Amino acid sequence: MLVSEILAIKGKVLFTIGPNRPIAEAVEIMNEQDVGSLVVFSRGEMVGMLTFRQVLQAVQQGGADWQSLQVEAVMLREPRVAAPDMEMDELRRLMVEHHQRYLPVMDGNTLLGVVSFHDVAKAVLEEQSFENRMLKNYIRNWPAGEGEE
Repeated sequence: MLVSEILAIKGKVLFTIGPNRPIAEAVEIMNEQDVGSLVVFSRGEMVGMLTFRQVLQAVQQGGADWQSLQVEAVMLREPRVAAPDMEMDELRRLMVEHHQRYLPVMDGNTLLGVVSFHDVAKAVLEEQSFENRMLKNYIRNWPAGEGEE
């Protein structure tokens, strides 16, 4: 399975934020949209990622004033990215090796979506379920061999 197929299952809704926006605004967007990450864009280019992990770091770093910190102060700069033609095994390896639960999917400079570890797990389950159904169907319809009567 390719990353582009995972995006097709998930859908390609994108949530972004500017680096100069306050963390409080990012938290509001993440809660309203029920997402765990935002891609940070500046002047049409991706400059980072903000995930709930960075938000927690902002709370710890900023103390009582965490809400006024800007996204760029805590965002993950230069996040690893996935390509749409990347195989799922390579994607999982990349996510695990770099401890990155969310990967932007880029086609050159174009953001196609974000794939989360949850999306990968869901795709694996759907793929295994499909294979399981196909195998059961194959076994149920096993052709009778000659001399097996």
